[in-house]
Amino acid sequence: MLSSIKRIHFIGIGGIGMSGIAELLFNQNFKITGSDLSESSNTDRLKKLDIHISIGHDRNNISSAEIVVYSDAIPKDNVELIEANDRNIQCYSRGQIIAQLAKLKSSTVGISGTHGKTTTTSMIGSILKDSNLDPTIIVGGVVKSINTNSVLGSGDTFVVEADEFNRTFLQLSPTIAVINNIDLEHIDCYKDIDDLKDAFIEFANSVPFYGMVSVCKDSKNAAAIIPLIDKPIVTYGIESDDVDFRAINIVHNNGKVIFDLIFKEQSYPFSMNVPGEYNIFNALAAISVCKTMGLSIEDISHSLKMFSGVKRRFDIKVQNNDLMIIDDYAHHPVEVSSVIKAIKSNWDRRLLVIFQPHLFSRTKQFYKEFAEALLNADFIFITEIFASREKLDTSVTSEKIGKYLKELNHNNVFNITTDTLITDVKNKYTKGDIILTVGAGNIWRFADKLSESMQ
Repeated sequence: MLSSIKRIHFIGIGGIGMSGIAELLFNQNFKITGSDLSESSNTDRLKKLDIHISIGHDRNNISSAEIVVYSDAIPKDNVELIEANDRNIQCYSRGQIIAQLAKLKSSTVGISGTHGKTTTTSMIGSILKDSNLDPTIIVGGVVKSINTNSVLGSGDTFVVEADEFNRTFLQLSPTIAVINNIDLEHIDCYKDIDDLKDAFIEFANSVPFYGMVSVCKDSKNAAAIIPLIDKPIVTYGIESDDVDFRAINIVHNNGKVIFDLIFKEQSYPFSMNVPGEYNIFNALAAISVCKTMGLSIEDISHSLKMFSGVKRRFDIKVQNNDLMIIDDYAHHPVEVSSVIKAIKSNWDRRLLVIFQPHLFSRTKQFYKEFAEALLNADFIFITEIFASREKLDTSVTSEKIGKYLKELNHNNVFNITTDTLITDVKNKYTKGDIILTVGAGNIWRFADKLSESMQ
């Protein structure tokens, strides 16, 4: 690829998706540099590979770059991006460079949906890897079994998250497309749910005539677009009975799940070490893809039984009779509700949730839905909003969520700051409790701090 190009600079290299692409290209012998506003576990991992990373953006950071790759979160007035354009250096967005990488392989599996992309991508990648198909994988999370978020394989399949943010998944033309679900999200990019559904329709119809689209029929919005997809379709679900792949006889216990898969009127037993109904949906999507690719149900079942999950997705930090600490990336009301439901269905213990809202725009749009999603927790601690790529918006605070929870008659709601988080939570903790940190910001750091201070 680009044999005359050797030096690639990444603006926003610390993002989970960007770091994976950087690592993959580094492993293809490109000279990689990058910059980001702050250090993170992702930049730490890349530095261990001897990738030079600058903290802070400066036009001098791209002095040796032959092409520039930028995160979708980078504003157009970024000094490095301006410098690259002034010097006529070719610039690629994250979505564009993924589309370029996909061309290196003969087939691409693109996993889309508002929720579950990272875990489903990881499951598919793990199954194909276990079957010696040696796929190339780029995923938006660190897969525990390989301790990285990218794998450069010699096989002919490219497995990648197809992210709807900024419509970047429309850069991709996958051979196999997955639509896990569709819920209103990224309101800074889509004007309403119909606009979002239209983007998913366009994504699905980018599949070639010999490809396949896998759709979750239990998702109302995903099911609604099926008649508008003009490519071969397979379906999956739990509640829907007219699907190609269905899970029945589901049992949740102590962080594990078992179910029977119904496929072509045959029943197959499955068990997994990742909890929650939402992970059954992720598994059904993975099963539908891998069966379409010719793998046996038995081999798929064996791989899913061995699947150990993804960091920051129901990531158990501490587990004993006195205390459990779980960290999760959930940042949409549906995701928060699903994680809490998974805990409640597996353990009969008090649940203390520490929720860090992500983005002012998302909090403003969904504060009532977040309150309703948190309602089943016994104690709720809500931190300040993690702004991420957004500028300060004083018209909304996390206190709106807390206020609405109190209107819903929840009596144990506390708006706190991250400065006092450890003390506030420890003051309410009693022996046997489960503590959940949840959000897409830096709340994971406090899961680690709680783990250290409470053992």
